[in-house]
Amino acid sequence: MGLFEKGRKCCRSTLATRTCQDDIIASVACHAQWNHPPHMKSCEQRRSLDGQTSRNGMSVRDTDVERKGSSLSGKRILVGVTGGIAAVDTVRLLREMRRHGAEMLVIMTESAQRVITPLAVEWASQCEVITDWDGDMKQLEDVDAILVAPATRNTIAAHLHGMQQGPLLMALSAARSRNTHVLMVPSMHADLADDPVTDDIVERLRQEGIDVMWGDLEEGKRKTPDHEHIVARFAHGIHSTASNRKSVVITLGGTYSPIDDVRGIQNTSSGATGYAIADSLYRYGHDVTCVVGKTSVSQPPWLPLCIHAEQPDQMLNELKALANDDIHAWIHTAAVLDYIVESPAEGKLASQQGPLQVDLVEGAKHIQELKEKVRGSTRIGFKLETGIKQRDLIHRDTAQIEYSEMTAVVANRLEDIGDSSKPRAYLVDKQGSHFVLQTQFDLCDALRTIIERGD
Repeated sequence: MGLFEKGRKCCRSTLATRTCQDDIIASVACHAQWNHPPHMKSCEQRRSLDGQTSRNGMSVRDTDVERKGSSLSGKRILVGVTGGIAAVDTVRLLREMRRHGAEMLVIMTESAQRVITPLAVEWASQCEVITDWDGDMKQLEDVDAILVAPATRNTIAAHLHGMQQGPLLMALSAARSRNTHVLMVPSMHADLADDPVTDDIVERLRQEGIDVMWGDLEEGKRKTPDHEHIVARFAHGIHSTASNRKSVVITLGGTYSPIDDVRGIQNTSSGATGYAIADSLYRYGHDVTCVVGKTSVSQPPWLPLCIHAEQPDQMLNELKALANDDIHAWIHTAAVLDYIVESPAEGKLASQQGPLQVDLVEGAKHIQELKEKVRGSTRIGFKLETGIKQRDLIHRDTAQIEYSEMTAVVANRLEDIGDSSKPRAYLVDKQGSHFVLQTQFDLCDALRTIIERGD
């Protein structure tokens, strides 16, 4: 029976946290041998054990991972590991794949096995590792996508010339005939990367439709990118050809209005929710543009376009410019100031001059300002209230939808934020339905569903 039987569920280990084992490759073999006795070989058996561990409340095993998303759930992924020294990062990469639900088959070349042991790779992937020819020929099974990381120049050149020097090259040839999505992550010394022959073979890969992801130049080498970046781009590539992919603009963060050149007023918003939504949509293949105010969290480096506009009028101008493009959906998570400073002072106001009076005027409402320009698009707003009952919160959001011609509004109560016993948010749509979103994952999935339906 093949590795990917119909109906098989993806690897799921939801309760465990990441451990230092990601980084201690030397100890992996011991842990793998302890946790996987010889009679437990299949991915199915291992997933079953993971489920028992979670349900019975038993102690977490060091092979488990914490689920971060579902963009690779239900996807059958073949991972190729070749003989570059960057193969030492394979453990972290495979565990990150599992955090997003991937079901994997791993093929290691002979040279890769000199860099990292198959036992370590089996521990990280929790799935079968092919190291040589065998009678099952599982490398010929149909898969949803192939990731080769690291990809040596020798492997790339051999694939382009149709060589069949091992199971991985055979799998790549089969994928070429099926138009399977492939991402290759080359890793080599800078002088090899800069060789015109390398440029030529990489260009030929791209002409075949293969995605090629180079890392930054460090210490004279083209090193592999961060494992989180690789997995995000890989997921994006898998989903990007779906027929319901959309172009989406997301505003996020707080906004700032200057009092003088060194002081100002601003809304407090970390931008974390906006980035989480953008990350989720990107991983599912959507074309995401972020318009970013003031934030206190790091921007995911794989997001393709982030425009920084910290003041309300700057943000509105950027949105109006984007409205001239073909944008399918708008998500307004930014905390835009309701009131801005009427006349900011030049320079710095002297601190010795006594009490300072600042005149505030009502700022522009971005959603209202854009209404005529983006009519027909999916439009989702966010609203924060305090000291209000859930029923009244729903009523206010329903009125906001009607007034601003919104598709949906996501509502929060200030007193609920940070309280894990309370829902993450409430979603009200233009049909009058409302939904309780318990977690941030629920929020991201709900918004993605609305956008993909084209409501």
